[in-house]
Amino acid sequence: MAVKSYEFLATDKEKDLRIDVYLTSVMNEFSRSHVQKLIAAEQVQVNGKIIRANYKLQNNDRIEMTIPEACPAENKAEDIPLSICYEDEDVIVVNKPRGLVVHPAAGHETGTLVNALLMHCHDLSGINGDLRPGIVHRLDKDTSGVMVAAKNDRAHMSLAAQIKARTAGRLYYAIVQGNIKENEGVVDAPIGRHSTDRKKMAVTFKNSKPATTKFRVLERFGDFTWVECMLLTGRTHQIRVHMAYIGHPVVGDPKYGPRQSLFSIAGQALHSAELHFSHPASGKEMVFRAPLPEDMMNILLMLRAKKKQ
Repeated sequence: MAVKSYEFLATDKEKDLRIDVYLTSVMNEFSRSHVQKLIAAEQVQVNGKIIRANYKLQNNDRIEMTIPEACPAENKAEDIPLSICYEDEDVIVVNKPRGLVVHPAAGHETGTLVNALLMHCHDLSGINGDLRPGIVHRLDKDTSGVMVAAKNDRAHMSLAAQIKARTAGRLYYAIVQGNIKENEGVVDAPIGRHSTDRKKMAVTFKNSKPATTKFRVLERFGDFTWVECMLLTGRTHQIRVHMAYIGHPVVGDPKYGPRQSLFSIAGQALHSAELHFSHPASGKEMVFRAPLPEDMMNILLMLRAKKKQ
């Protein structure tokens, strides 16, 4: 099985720092629990010796870490209903429901959008590997709305290039906490892994990537605001992180919002409302829209009714 090997040299700055904490900070794509599992599996050595997760570093410690390449599980076609907006021999556009995971991962090996697409399409592009066939961009599990998948590599490369060049566009609707005073604005703040909670992202200037989100207020309700957001970059949890950063977390967001929610919604009130791109084969400009899901519409109706009182 192919492996990846890394080597680090501890300095006096890392003296007395736990090995699992140190490796989590330098391998920012890994959670602390993942690092601890690698240590437990004897994939980490310090000065040629197996150590435990609570080992405290000393100056000039030589750290070697080996990461076995993940053996991709075989994705199986599953008969999961799909809401298809458009389909041809190159692309398929779907309206993803809230609660559906896009591609298999730890804890969600089955029951994903990929499993459903494999049943419906029988074949998808292979550029993103065996675990993510056809997936050009993704939506979080609890974000609903329109997204496109590629049926062949040519279509995949075209769509990926358009997203990178920002000629393909994505428009989202969100209901956020608080009253946004500005009618519109831009959040230009880099996003990277959270410094202490590795399952979260955060605005940070360390080990981060540029991220830009435009927003426009659609309706105000005093304690809540309905906004339209446009992604100019595509970072993990970008809208959720940026709205929380400016003090207006998305309603129902389990990671970045208040623990208590006044509304009945399974996840964040965030919806991918519109997607546009040039067709990979014909070059024709294509626009797809997904109506607001019932749970978000119910929240808006409730807020409008309260506003009239």
